[in-house]
Amino acid sequence: MPRILCVDDEPLNISLLQAILLPRRYEVIPASNGLEALEKIRTEHIDICLLDVMMPGIDGFEVCRRIKSEEEFGNIPVIMITALFDKENRIRGIESGAEDFISKPVDAAELLARVKMLLHVKELNDRLKSAYHNIAKLSVFGEQIISNFDPATFDFSEKIDSIVHQIIRSKLDISDSPQIVVIGMLDQTGGSQWVRYDSTDKDIDRSTIRTNLNQKLAFSDNNAPIVVFYNEDDPDMTASTFVEELKNQQIPVTNIVRYSNDSFSLIALNYGRKVTTHDATVLNSVVMQSLFLRSLAAQIRDTESAFEYTVLALARASEANDEDTGDHILRVGNYCALLARQLKLPDELVKTIRIQATLHDVGKIHISPAILKKPDKLTDDEWREMKLHTIHGSKIIGEHSRMTTADRIAISHHERYDGSGYPYGLSGEQIPIEGRILNLADQYDALRNARCYKPAFDHETTCRIILEGDGRTLPQHFDPEVLAAFKEIHRSFADVFEGQF
Repeated sequence: MPRILCVDDEPLNISLLQAILLPRRYEVIPASNGLEALEKIRTEHIDICLLDVMMPGIDGFEVCRRIKSEEEFGNIPVIMITALFDKENRIRGIESGAEDFISKPVDAAELLARVKMLLHVKELNDRLKSAYHNIAKLSVFGEQIISNFDPATFDFSEKIDSIVHQIIRSKLDISDSPQIVVIGMLDQTGGSQWVRYDSTDKDIDRSTIRTNLNQKLAFSDNNAPIVVFYNEDDPDMTASTFVEELKNQQIPVTNIVRYSNDSFSLIALNYGRKVTTHDATVLNSVVMQSLFLRSLAAQIRDTESAFEYTVLALARASEANDEDTGDHILRVGNYCALLARQLKLPDELVKTIRIQATLHDVGKIHISPAILKKPDKLTDDEWREMKLHTIHGSKIIGEHSRMTTADRIAISHHERYDGSGYPYGLSGEQIPIEGRILNLADQYDALRNARCYKPAFDHETTCRIILEGDGRTLPQHFDPEVLAAFKEIHRSFADVFEGQF
Protein backbone atom coordinates (compact mmCIF):
# COMPACT_ATOMS: atom_id res chain seq x y z
CA MET A 1 0.00 0.00 0.00
CA PRO A 2 1.58 3.37 -1.05
CA ARG A 3 2.27 5.68 1.88
CA ILE A 4 1.51 9.36 1.33
CA LEU A 5 2.84 12.05 3.64
CA CYS A 6 0.29 14.88 3.92
CA VAL A 7 1.76 18.08 5.38
CA ASP A 8 -0.56 20.91 6.39
CA ASP A 9 -0.94 23.05 9.51
CA GLU A 10 -4.73 22.96 9.14
CA PRO A 11 -6.26 19.71 10.53
CA LEU A 12 -9.31 20.21 8.32
CA ASN A 13 -7.15 20.08 5.20
CA ILE A 14 -5.51 16.86 6.43
CA SER A 15 -8.94 15.34 6.99
CA LEU A 16 -9.97 16.32 3.45
CA LEU A 17 -6.92 14.64 1.96
CA GLN A 18 -7.59 11.52 4.03
CA ALA A 19 -11.17 11.41 2.79
CA ILE A 20 -9.90 11.45 -0.81
CA LEU A 21 -6.97 9.04 -0.44
CA LEU A 22 -8.03 6.36 2.06
CA PRO A 23 -10.86 4.92 -0.07
CA ARG A 24 -8.31 4.40 -2.88
CA ARG A 25 -6.15 2.23 -0.57
CA TYR A 26 -3.50 4.82 0.07
CA GLU A 27 -2.06 5.07 3.60
CA VAL A 28 -1.97 8.65 4.87
CA ILE A 29 0.85 9.82 7.15
CA PRO A 30 -0.11 13.24 8.61
CA ALA A 31 2.31 16.00 9.61
CA SER A 32 1.31 19.43 10.93
CA ASN A 33 4.51 21.37 10.09
CA GLY A 34 7.75 21.24 8.13
CA LEU A 35 9.98 19.90 10.90
CA GLU A 36 7.56 17.07 11.69
CA ALA A 37 7.42 16.22 7.97
CA LEU A 38 11.20 15.98 7.69
CA GLU A 39 11.40 13.78 10.77
CA LYS A 40 8.76 11.39 9.43
CA ILE A 41 10.61 11.12 6.14
CA ARG A 42 13.75 10.19 8.09
CA THR A 43 12.05 7.54 10.21
CA GLU A 44 9.30 6.10 7.98
CA HIS A 45 8.95 4.80 4.44
CA ILE A 46 7.25 7.50 2.35
CA ASP A 47 6.27 7.10 -1.30
CA ILE A 48 5.01 10.61 -2.08
CA CYS A 49 4.59 13.93 -0.25
CA LEU A 50 1.60 16.31 -0.51
CA LEU A 51 3.00 19.56 0.82
CA ASP A 52 1.22 22.77 1.81
CA VAL A 53 3.21 25.89 0.98
CA MET A 54 2.10 28.35 3.61
CA MET A 55 3.04 26.98 7.02
CA PRO A 56 4.53 28.56 10.15
CA GLY A 57 8.24 28.03 10.77
CA ILE A 58 9.69 26.21 7.76
CA ASP A 59 7.50 26.86 4.74
CA GLY A 60 6.76 24.35 2.00
CA PHE A 61 9.47 25.67 -0.32
CA GLU A 62 12.20 25.04 2.26
CA VAL A 63 10.80 21.61 3.18
CA CYS A 64 10.79 20.64 -0.50
CA ARG A 65 14.33 21.93 -1.01
CA ARG A 66 15.58 19.82 1.92
CA ILE A 67 13.75 16.71 0.70
CA LYS A 68 15.42 17.06 -2.70
CA SER A 69 18.88 18.04 -1.45
CA GLU A 70 19.44 15.40 1.25
CA GLU A 71 20.39 12.00 -0.18
CA GLU A 72 19.04 10.10 2.85
CA PHE A 73 15.48 11.10 1.88
CA GLY A 74 15.74 9.19 -1.40
CA ASN A 75 13.55 9.73 -4.43
CA ILE A 76 10.28 11.12 -3.00
CA PRO A 77 8.01 13.04 -5.43
CA VAL A 78 6.55 16.25 -4.03
CA ILE A 79 3.22 17.81 -4.97
CA MET A 80 2.86 21.35 -3.64
CA ILE A 81 -0.69 22.33 -2.64
CA THR A 82 -1.19 26.08 -2.61
CA ALA A 83 -3.55 28.95 -3.33
CA LEU A 84 -0.54 30.92 -4.60
CA PHE A 85 -0.64 30.76 -8.38
CA ASP A 86 1.42 33.75 -9.29
CA LYS A 87 4.43 33.25 -11.56
CA GLU A 88 7.03 34.07 -8.88
CA ASN A 89 5.79 31.36 -6.46
CA ARG A 90 5.57 28.76 -9.23
CA ILE A 91 9.21 29.49 -10.11
CA ARG A 92 10.14 29.17 -6.43
CA GLY A 93 8.39 25.80 -6.31
CA ILE A 94 10.18 24.56 -9.42
CA GLU A 95 13.53 25.74 -8.08
CA SER A 96 12.89 23.91 -4.79
CA GLY A 97 12.38 20.69 -6.77
CA ALA A 98 8.62 20.10 -6.70
CA GLU A 99 7.33 17.70 -9.35
CA ASP A 100 3.81 19.11 -9.52
CA PHE A 101 1.36 21.72 -8.19
CA ILE A 102 -2.28 21.53 -7.15
CA SER A 103 -4.34 24.58 -6.31
CA LYS A 104 -6.72 24.98 -3.42
CA PRO A 105 -9.48 24.04 -3.07
CA VAL A 106 -8.31 20.55 -4.00
CA ASP A 107 -10.13 18.71 -6.77
CA ALA A 108 -10.30 15.02 -5.82
CA ALA A 109 -10.07 13.64 -9.38
CA GLU A 110 -7.10 15.85 -10.23
CA LEU A 111 -5.30 14.92 -7.00
CA LEU A 112 -5.80 11.20 -7.54
CA ALA A 113 -4.65 11.39 -11.17
CA ARG A 114 -1.47 13.27 -10.27
CA VAL A 115 -0.69 11.00 -7.33
CA LYS A 116 -1.11 7.91 -9.53
CA MET A 117 1.11 9.38 -12.23
CA LEU A 118 3.90 10.39 -9.83
CA LEU A 119 3.80 7.05 -8.01
CA HIS A 120 4.35 5.36 -11.37
CA VAL A 121 7.25 7.70 -12.13
CA LYS A 122 8.69 6.98 -8.68
CA GLU A 123 8.43 3.22 -9.30
CA LEU A 124 10.32 3.59 -12.57
CA ASN A 125 12.97 5.76 -10.92
CA ASP A 126 13.32 3.29 -8.06
CA ARG A 127 13.80 0.47 -10.56
CA LEU A 128 16.47 2.49 -12.34
CA LYS A 129 18.20 3.21 -9.04
CA SER A 130 17.92 -0.44 -8.05
CA ALA A 131 19.34 -1.49 -11.41
CA TYR A 132 22.29 0.84 -11.02
CA HIS A 133 22.87 -0.34 -7.44
CA ASN A 134 22.73 -4.02 -8.40
CA ILE A 135 24.90 -3.59 -11.47
CA ALA A 136 27.51 -1.65 -9.50
CA LYS A 137 27.48 -4.20 -6.67
CA LEU A 138 27.65 -7.21 -8.96
CA SER A 139 30.34 -5.59 -11.10
CA VAL A 140 32.56 -5.26 -8.03
CA PHE A 141 31.65 -8.82 -7.05
CA GLY A 142 32.48 -10.08 -10.53
CA GLU A 143 35.84 -8.32 -10.50
CA GLN A 144 36.64 -9.95 -7.16
CA ILE A 145 35.69 -13.40 -8.47
CA ILE A 146 37.92 -13.01 -11.52
CA SER A 147 40.87 -11.43 -9.68
CA ASN A 148 40.78 -14.19 -7.03
CA PHE A 149 40.07 -16.99 -9.50
CA ASP A 150 42.32 -19.99 -8.90
CA PRO A 151 41.28 -23.07 -10.89
CA ALA A 152 43.18 -25.35 -8.50
CA THR A 153 41.11 -24.26 -5.50
CA PHE A 154 37.87 -23.10 -7.18
CA ASP A 155 34.93 -24.42 -5.16
CA PHE A 156 31.57 -23.98 -6.88
CA SER A 157 29.58 -24.53 -3.67
CA GLU A 158 31.50 -21.76 -1.90
CA LYS A 159 31.00 -19.49 -4.90
CA ILE A 160 27.25 -20.12 -4.81
CA ASP A 161 27.25 -19.08 -1.13
CA SER A 162 28.97 -15.85 -2.16
CA ILE A 163 26.44 -15.23 -4.93
CA VAL A 164 23.52 -15.71 -2.54
CA HIS A 165 25.01 -13.24 -0.08
CA GLN A 166 25.20 -10.71 -2.90
CA ILE A 167 21.61 -11.04 -4.07
CA ILE A 168 19.62 -11.92 -0.93
CA ARG A 169 17.92 -9.33 1.22
CA SER A 170 19.76 -7.28 3.79
CA LYS A 171 18.61 -4.48 6.08
CA LEU A 172 19.77 -1.90 3.52
CA ASP A 173 17.84 -3.17 0.50
CA ILE A 174 14.63 -4.74 1.74
CA SER A 175 12.61 -3.78 -1.34
CA ASP A 176 15.24 -4.62 -3.96
CA SER A 177 16.22 -8.14 -2.96
CA PRO A 178 14.68 -11.57 -2.39
CA GLN A 179 13.95 -12.82 1.12
CA ILE A 180 14.52 -16.49 0.25
CA VAL A 181 16.92 -18.17 -2.16
CA VAL A 182 16.71 -21.88 -2.96
CA ILE A 183 19.56 -23.70 -4.73
CA GLY A 184 19.25 -27.10 -6.37
CA MET A 185 22.03 -29.19 -7.93
CA LEU A 186 21.99 -32.63 -9.50
CA ASP A 187 24.71 -34.96 -8.23
CA GLN A 188 26.58 -37.64 -10.18
CA THR A 189 24.03 -40.29 -9.25
CA GLY A 190 21.18 -38.29 -10.75
CA GLY A 191 19.75 -37.31 -7.36
CA SER A 192 19.19 -33.69 -6.39
CA GLN A 193 20.52 -31.72 -3.43
CA TRP A 194 18.74 -28.58 -2.22
CA VAL A 195 19.84 -25.73 0.03
CA ARG A 196 17.63 -22.93 1.32
CA TYR A 197 18.80 -19.46 2.40
CA ASP A 198 16.53 -17.24 4.51
CA SER A 199 17.22 -13.60 5.22
CA THR A 200 16.57 -12.75 8.88
CA ASP A 201 16.89 -9.54 10.89
CA LYS A 202 20.35 -10.58 12.08
CA ASP A 203 21.88 -12.86 9.46
CA ILE A 204 21.27 -15.30 6.62
CA ASP A 205 20.22 -18.81 7.65
CA ARG A 206 21.48 -21.63 5.45
CA SER A 207 19.82 -25.03 5.70
CA THR A 208 19.81 -28.24 3.70
CA ILE A 209 16.26 -29.15 2.77
CA ARG A 210 14.80 -32.50 1.94
CA THR A 211 12.53 -32.03 -0.99
CA ASN A 212 10.92 -34.14 -3.64
CA LEU A 213 10.61 -31.33 -6.13
CA ASN A 214 9.87 -32.74 -9.55
CA GLN A 215 13.26 -32.69 -11.26
CA LYS A 216 11.68 -32.29 -14.70
CA LEU A 217 10.12 -29.07 -13.45
CA ALA A 218 13.11 -27.87 -11.41
CA PHE A 219 15.77 -28.33 -14.08
CA SER A 220 15.91 -27.59 -17.78
CA ASP A 221 15.53 -30.70 -19.91
CA ASN A 222 17.74 -29.37 -22.72
CA ASN A 223 20.96 -27.44 -23.20
CA ALA A 224 19.29 -24.01 -23.07
CA PRO A 225 18.91 -22.50 -19.59
CA ILE A 226 15.54 -21.26 -18.38
CA VAL A 227 15.26 -17.74 -16.92
CA VAL A 228 11.73 -16.73 -15.87
CA PHE A 229 10.04 -14.37 -13.41
CA TYR A 230 6.53 -14.20 -11.99
CA ASN A 231 4.63 -11.83 -9.72
CA GLU A 232 1.78 -12.85 -7.44
CA ASP A 233 -0.94 -11.26 -9.56
CA ASP A 234 0.42 -12.64 -12.85
CA PRO A 235 -1.83 -15.25 -14.53
CA ASP A 236 1.32 -17.13 -15.56
CA MET A 237 2.29 -17.55 -11.91
CA THR A 238 -1.12 -18.94 -11.00
CA ALA A 239 -0.82 -21.43 -13.83
CA SER A 240 2.78 -22.41 -13.06
CA THR A 241 3.12 -26.04 -11.97
CA PHE A 242 6.58 -25.27 -10.64
CA VAL A 243 5.24 -22.55 -8.31
CA GLU A 244 2.70 -25.05 -7.00
CA GLU A 245 5.57 -27.48 -6.36
CA LEU A 246 7.32 -24.84 -4.24
CA LYS A 247 4.16 -24.14 -2.24
CA ASN A 248 3.69 -27.85 -1.68
CA GLN A 249 7.18 -27.89 -0.14
CA GLN A 250 6.10 -25.18 2.35
CA ILE A 251 8.16 -22.54 0.54
CA PRO A 252 6.17 -19.27 0.48
CA VAL A 253 5.95 -17.54 -2.90
CA THR A 254 4.83 -13.96 -3.55
CA ASN A 255 7.09 -13.33 -6.53
CA ILE A 256 9.89 -15.32 -8.04
CA VAL A 257 12.89 -15.18 -10.37
CA ARG A 258 14.32 -18.51 -11.46
CA TYR A 259 17.42 -19.68 -13.33
CA SER A 260 17.64 -23.36 -14.30
CA ASN A 261 19.83 -25.45 -16.54
CA ASP A 262 20.06 -29.22 -16.86
CA SER A 263 21.90 -29.66 -13.53
CA PHE A 264 21.57 -26.41 -11.57
CA SER A 265 18.65 -24.32 -10.36
CA LEU A 266 18.65 -20.99 -8.47
CA ILE A 267 15.31 -19.66 -7.29
CA ALA A 268 15.04 -16.17 -5.76
CA LEU A 269 11.73 -15.58 -3.96
CA ASN A 270 9.78 -12.80 -2.31
CA TYR A 271 11.37 -9.52 -3.32
CA GLY A 272 9.96 -6.47 -1.54
CA ARG A 273 8.45 -5.31 -4.84
CA LYS A 274 7.33 -6.66 -8.18
CA VAL A 275 10.10 -8.38 -10.11
CA THR A 276 10.94 -7.45 -13.67
CA THR A 277 13.00 -8.51 -16.66
CA HIS A 278 15.87 -6.61 -15.08
CA ASP A 279 15.88 -8.90 -12.04
CA ALA A 280 15.91 -11.97 -14.28
CA THR A 281 18.77 -10.50 -16.34
CA VAL A 282 20.84 -9.73 -13.25
CA LEU A 283 20.31 -13.24 -11.86
CA ASN A 284 21.14 -14.83 -15.20
CA SER A 285 24.32 -12.77 -15.51
CA VAL A 286 25.78 -13.58 -12.12
CA VAL A 287 24.90 -17.29 -12.32
CA MET A 288 26.27 -17.64 -15.86
CA GLN A 289 29.51 -16.00 -14.74
CA SER A 290 30.03 -18.52 -11.97
CA LEU A 291 29.01 -21.47 -14.14
CA PHE A 292 31.53 -20.30 -16.73
CA LEU A 293 34.26 -20.15 -14.08
CA ARG A 294 33.31 -23.63 -12.89
CA SER A 295 33.64 -24.94 -16.45
CA LEU A 296 36.88 -23.03 -16.96
CA ALA A 297 38.33 -24.36 -13.70
CA ALA A 298 37.48 -27.93 -14.72
CA GLN A 299 39.07 -27.46 -18.14
CA ILE A 300 42.20 -25.93 -16.66
CA ARG A 301 42.48 -28.76 -14.14
CA ASP A 302 42.12 -31.26 -16.99
CA THR A 303 44.82 -29.42 -18.93
CA GLU A 304 47.10 -29.36 -15.89
CA SER A 305 46.51 -33.07 -15.36
CA ALA A 306 47.42 -33.75 -19.00
CA PHE A 307 50.52 -31.58 -18.64
CA GLU A 308 51.63 -33.48 -15.53
CA TYR A 309 50.99 -36.79 -17.27
CA THR A 310 53.07 -35.70 -20.27
CA VAL A 311 55.95 -34.58 -18.04
CA LEU A 312 55.88 -37.88 -16.18
CA ALA A 313 55.70 -39.90 -19.42
CA LEU A 314 58.78 -38.12 -20.73
CA ALA A 315 60.55 -38.69 -17.43
CA ARG A 316 59.76 -42.40 -17.50
CA ALA A 317 61.06 -42.62 -21.05
CA SER A 318 64.36 -41.16 -19.91
CA GLU A 319 64.73 -43.97 -17.35
CA ALA A 320 64.04 -46.77 -19.84
CA ASN A 321 67.73 -47.63 -20.32
CA ASP A 322 68.88 -46.68 -16.84
CA GLU A 323 69.31 -49.00 -13.89
CA ASP A 324 66.85 -46.92 -11.85
CA THR A 325 63.17 -47.77 -11.91
CA GLY A 326 60.40 -45.29 -12.68
CA ASP A 327 59.68 -45.07 -8.97
CA HIS A 328 62.98 -43.23 -8.54
CA ILE A 329 61.75 -40.19 -10.46
CA LEU A 330 58.51 -40.06 -8.44
CA ARG A 331 60.37 -40.34 -5.15
CA VAL A 332 62.83 -37.61 -6.09
CA GLY A 333 59.94 -35.28 -6.95
CA ASN A 334 58.39 -35.90 -3.52
CA TYR A 335 61.73 -35.43 -1.73
CA CYS A 336 62.14 -32.09 -3.49
CA ALA A 337 58.65 -30.96 -2.53
CA LEU A 338 59.39 -31.79 1.14
CA LEU A 339 62.57 -29.75 1.10
CA ALA A 340 61.03 -26.84 -0.80
CA ARG A 341 58.12 -26.66 1.64
CA GLN A 342 60.50 -26.80 4.62
CA LEU A 343 62.45 -23.92 3.05
CA LYS A 344 59.14 -22.00 2.90
CA LEU A 345 59.18 -21.57 -0.86
CA PRO A 346 55.86 -20.44 -2.40
CA ASP A 347 53.23 -23.18 -2.66
CA GLU A 348 53.04 -22.88 -6.45
CA LEU A 349 56.81 -23.34 -6.74
CA VAL A 350 56.68 -26.35 -4.41
CA LYS A 351 54.09 -27.95 -6.69
CA THR A 352 56.10 -27.11 -9.81
CA ILE A 353 59.31 -28.55 -8.35
CA ARG A 354 57.54 -31.76 -7.36
CA ILE A 355 56.26 -32.30 -10.90
CA GLN A 356 59.19 -31.05 -12.95
CA ALA A 357 61.92 -32.59 -10.80
CA THR A 358 60.98 -35.88 -12.45
CA LEU A 359 62.73 -34.61 -15.61
CA HIS A 360 66.11 -34.16 -13.93
CA ASP A 361 67.70 -37.03 -15.89
CA VAL A 362 65.74 -36.68 -19.15
CA GLY A 363 69.06 -36.05 -20.94
CA LYS A 364 70.02 -39.71 -20.39
CA ILE A 365 67.92 -40.46 -23.49
CA HIS A 366 71.02 -39.37 -25.41
CA ILE A 367 73.43 -41.51 -23.37
CA SER A 368 74.37 -44.94 -24.66
CA PRO A 369 72.60 -47.80 -22.83
CA ALA A 370 75.97 -49.52 -22.65
CA ILE A 371 77.25 -46.71 -20.45
CA LEU A 372 74.08 -46.45 -18.39
CA LYS A 373 74.05 -50.19 -17.66
CA LYS A 374 77.79 -50.78 -17.48
CA PRO A 375 78.52 -52.83 -14.33
CA ASP A 376 82.17 -51.68 -14.14
CA LYS A 377 83.73 -48.33 -13.48
CA LEU A 378 83.34 -45.89 -16.37
CA THR A 379 86.37 -44.85 -18.39
CA ASP A 380 87.27 -41.18 -18.57
CA ASP A 381 85.63 -40.85 -21.98
CA GLU A 382 82.53 -42.62 -20.79
CA TRP A 383 82.37 -40.38 -17.72
CA ARG A 384 82.67 -37.29 -19.93
CA GLU A 385 79.77 -38.56 -22.03
CA MET A 386 77.72 -39.28 -18.90
CA LYS A 387 78.20 -35.73 -17.65
CA LEU A 388 76.70 -34.42 -20.87
CA HIS A 389 73.25 -35.72 -19.86
CA THR A 390 72.70 -32.48 -17.95
CA ILE A 391 73.24 -30.39 -21.09
CA HIS A 392 71.23 -32.80 -23.25
CA GLY A 393 68.38 -32.56 -20.73
CA SER A 394 68.32 -28.77 -20.88
CA LYS A 395 68.18 -28.88 -24.69
CA ILE A 396 65.37 -31.44 -24.68
CA ILE A 397 63.28 -29.38 -22.24
CA GLY A 398 63.83 -26.19 -24.18
CA GLU A 399 62.92 -22.62 -23.29
CA HIS A 400 59.16 -22.72 -22.77
CA SER A 401 58.08 -20.56 -19.82
CA ARG A 402 56.14 -23.46 -18.27
CA MET A 403 59.31 -25.57 -18.20
CA THR A 404 61.76 -23.07 -16.70
CA THR A 405 62.02 -25.00 -13.43
CA ALA A 406 62.64 -28.30 -15.22
CA ASP A 407 65.36 -26.66 -17.33
CA ARG A 408 67.14 -25.29 -14.26
CA ILE A 409 66.95 -28.65 -12.53
CA ALA A 410 68.21 -30.62 -15.54
CA ILE A 411 71.25 -28.41 -16.08
CA SER A 412 72.24 -27.86 -12.44
CA HIS A 413 71.25 -30.90 -10.37
CA HIS A 414 74.84 -32.27 -10.39
CA GLU A 415 76.43 -28.95 -9.44
CA ARG A 416 77.79 -28.90 -5.89
CA TYR A 417 77.73 -26.09 -3.40
CA ASP A 418 81.54 -26.18 -3.05
CA GLY A 419 82.04 -25.92 -6.82
CA SER A 420 83.14 -29.54 -7.37
CA GLY A 421 80.13 -30.55 -9.49
CA TYR A 422 79.33 -30.48 -13.21
CA PRO A 423 78.76 -29.46 -15.98
CA TYR A 424 79.98 -25.91 -15.23
CA GLY A 425 81.49 -26.13 -11.75
CA LEU A 426 79.06 -23.58 -10.29
CA SER A 427 79.20 -22.91 -6.57
CA GLY A 428 77.01 -21.45 -3.82
CA GLU A 429 74.05 -19.40 -4.97
CA GLN A 430 75.26 -19.48 -8.56
CA ILE A 431 73.38 -22.76 -8.56
CA PRO A 432 69.58 -22.29 -8.87
CA ILE A 433 67.72 -23.20 -5.67
CA GLU A 434 65.86 -25.94 -7.56
CA GLY A 435 69.19 -27.56 -8.47
CA ARG A 436 70.50 -27.30 -4.92
CA ILE A 437 67.36 -29.01 -3.63
CA LEU A 438 67.45 -31.79 -6.19
CA ASN A 439 71.17 -32.45 -5.66
CA LEU A 440 70.47 -33.61 -2.10
CA ALA A 441 67.22 -35.41 -2.96
CA ASP A 442 68.88 -37.34 -5.79
CA GLN A 443 71.83 -38.27 -3.60
CA TYR A 444 69.56 -39.61 -0.87
CA ASP A 445 67.70 -41.87 -3.28
CA ALA A 446 70.95 -43.04 -4.93
CA LEU A 447 72.37 -44.06 -1.54
CA ARG A 448 69.19 -45.93 -0.63
CA ASN A 449 69.31 -47.99 -3.85
CA ALA A 450 71.83 -50.70 -4.75
CA ARG A 451 74.36 -49.99 -7.49
CA CYS A 452 76.92 -52.18 -9.20
CA TYR A 453 79.59 -50.48 -7.10
CA LYS A 454 77.68 -50.30 -3.76
CA PRO A 455 74.95 -51.96 -1.73
CA ALA A 456 71.67 -50.30 -0.75
CA PHE A 457 72.01 -48.34 2.50
CA ASP A 458 69.33 -48.01 5.14
CA HIS A 459 67.90 -44.64 6.14
CA GLU A 460 70.17 -44.11 9.15
CA THR A 461 73.35 -44.88 7.17
CA THR A 462 72.21 -42.64 4.32
CA CYS A 463 71.52 -39.74 6.70
CA ARG A 464 74.92 -40.16 8.34
CA ILE A 465 76.70 -40.10 4.95
CA ILE A 466 74.83 -36.95 3.84
CA LEU A 467 75.21 -35.10 7.15
CA GLU A 468 78.76 -36.25 8.06
CA GLY A 469 80.29 -37.52 4.80
CA ASP A 470 82.03 -40.73 3.79
CA GLY A 471 84.84 -39.44 1.58
CA ARG A 472 82.82 -39.78 -1.63
CA THR A 473 79.85 -37.74 -0.42
CA LEU A 474 80.60 -34.67 1.74
CA PRO A 475 78.34 -32.20 3.60
CA GLN A 476 80.00 -29.29 1.76
CA HIS A 477 78.55 -30.62 -1.47
CA PHE A 478 75.14 -29.36 -0.32
CA ASP A 479 73.62 -25.96 0.34
CA PRO A 480 73.80 -25.52 4.16
CA GLU A 481 70.15 -24.35 4.29
CA VAL A 482 68.98 -27.34 2.26
CA LEU A 483 71.09 -29.62 4.46
CA ALA A 484 69.53 -28.10 7.60
CA ALA A 485 66.05 -28.58 6.14
CA PHE A 486 66.84 -32.22 5.42
CA LYS A 487 68.06 -32.71 8.98
CA GLU A 488 64.70 -31.45 10.27
CA ILE A 489 62.49 -33.61 8.05
CA HIS A 490 64.67 -36.62 7.15
CA ARG A 491 62.13 -39.04 8.61
CA SER A 492 59.66 -37.97 5.92
CA PHE A 493 62.24 -39.03 3.31
CA ALA A 494 62.16 -42.53 4.76
CA ASP A 495 58.36 -42.53 4.50
CA VAL A 496 58.56 -41.55 0.83
CA PHE A 497 61.11 -44.29 0.12
CA GLU A 498 58.95 -46.88 1.85
CA GLY A 499 55.93 -45.75 -0.16
CA GLN A 500 54.08 -44.34 2.87
CA PHE A 501 53.94 -40.71 1.72
